[in-house]
Amino acid sequence: MSSIQTGKSSSDNVIAEAGQARDKVIGDIKGVINEAEGWLDNAGGQTGENIRAVKEKFFSTLDTAKKDLIKLEEDLVDRTKKAAKVTDEYVQDNPWKAVGAGAVVGVLFGLLLASSRR
Repeated sequence: MSSIQTGKSSSDNVIAEAGQARDKVIGDIKGVINEAEGWLDNAGGQTGENIRAVKEKFFSTLDTAKKDLIKLEEDLVDRTKKAAKVTDEYVQDNPWKAVGAGAVVGVLFGLLLASSRR
């Protein structure tokens, strides 16, 4: 019974943390876009030195967003591997439950396909 709870809480944690990381990256990207729009709107009255500073800040912000996106990808891959490991351990510990669950899913899927063809 504890294997079920451990597996379920691990997968729930993976999903929740991946969602939080995704939301952070999306927020960072929206921030970069908003900053870029603001800089472009104000660039008309800027001098060469100010434009250079704005450009450097933009590329710095963009670089940070890229690094966050790469970290999100790495974290997601790592968490997916952990979830797969937990699932594998559960199936190894409870093979007949896994077979039964697979059979139930197969029957339900078959019923859905049969009803959609009518």
